[in-house]
Amino acid sequence: MLRRAVLLSALALTLAACGQSKPAGEGPLKVGATAVPHAEILEQVKPILADEGIDLQIVVFNDYVQPNTQLAEGRLDANYFQTKPYLDEFNKARGASLVTVAGVHVEPLGAYSRRYKSLAELPAGSDVALPNDASNTGRSLLLLQKAGLITLRKGQDPLQTVADISGNPKGLKFRELEAATLPRVLDQVALAVINTNYALDAQLSPRNDALALEDGDSPYVNYLVTRPDNRDDPRIKALAAALTSQQIKDYINRTYEGAVVPAK
Repeated sequence: MLRRAVLLSALALTLAACGQSKPAGEGPLKVGATAVPHAEILEQVKPILADEGIDLQIVVFNDYVQPNTQLAEGRLDANYFQTKPYLDEFNKARGASLVTVAGVHVEPLGAYSRRYKSLAELPAGSDVALPNDASNTGRSLLLLQKAGLITLRKGQDPLQTVADISGNPKGLKFRELEAATLPRVLDQVALAVINTNYALDAQLSPRNDALALEDGDSPYVNYLVTRPDNRDDPRIKALAAALTSQQIKDYINRTYEGAVVPAK
């Protein structure tokens, strides 16, 4: 009798657990995001998805680890905050297999100068300051290559260093500094490549002040990300469609004035 009671109890718990699981495409859609601009953009998507019967629930994080960790653990359905290079590094370090769904926007890196109004004015031998972390150094070099100032050995490889410069017709001299300090040395160098958040803190306008600026073709697009088992969930597909819609592109252009640009 005792054995039968235990088996019946186990069966009841199994049935209860099955009843609590939700099939793909049902229930609220929980998406992790950092506050600006990601959660703000998702707020604009909410009514679009509501019209399709999807309840978008935005979970705001102030770090970059938990949104991926909770997605991998199944506590989130998707997240929206990161670039592909960052995701690749997370997957490699954590043994995860998160996947990109759709590229949404770029927070463009820009090259700024207090002394010159155009890149053509830069004299030979000018000092150029770059952020010194590996990801942003490579990103800065790609921007300068696209602007025609240098040539890189490995084409569009995003993790190149100053040692990979194969062409430098102006003989530019590169100084690698902590990213946060770059606005403060702008008066001391001919050109500095500055991340958008630090540029905005220094009252620089990416659209108006940058002599060269990443656009939607940048490899540093911010992506909607999910798990492989969730990729074909119709709610995820609806979210991707909304985030890349013209309505949201117009919102991004209107609201962030070049500090955030829609991905191409």
